[in-house]
Amino acid sequence: MDIGKTIAKLRTASNMSQQALADSLFVSRDLVSKWENGARRPDYPTIERIAEVFDVRPDDILKKDEYLFEELAECIPADVEISEEKLTDILNVFLKKLRPGEADIFILRYYHLKSAAEVASAYGIKENHVRSSLSKTRKKLKKFVKESTL
Repeated sequence: MDIGKTIAKLRTASNMSQQALADSLFVSRDLVSKWENGARRPDYPTIERIAEVFDVRPDDILKKDEYLFEELAECIPADVEISEEKLTDILNVFLKKLRPGEADIFILRYYHLKSAAEVASAYGIKENHVRSSLSKTRKKLKKFVKESTL
């Protein structure tokens, strides 16, 4: 599902301008435009806020598991074709190589589908730390997948 097209469709169906949506979410009109044209993607808590604005379920915009799987799919280099079974094996080896804290954060986010805020709360750390850790771990995973498929 194309998040941007869905947001644009909901916005136009509500006769709402990009600026009005931006104002209701406390973001810039430029950011709303980037979401709609696919240059950027809102995080899941923002999707939840967008859903509130349009009085729809977040799943009507994008299912949480799809959002997280799309995030993980970016860890597979474009030039790599890999079976689900092989990817599962690679992922299991990768997780064993991570430091325990890194692996736990990754598992809570992608296996248990927890938000960055929920992971932060579970570990008593800041949400930005969780986001940073996940970003670094996804970069490591992308490199590990590439190296494992050479």
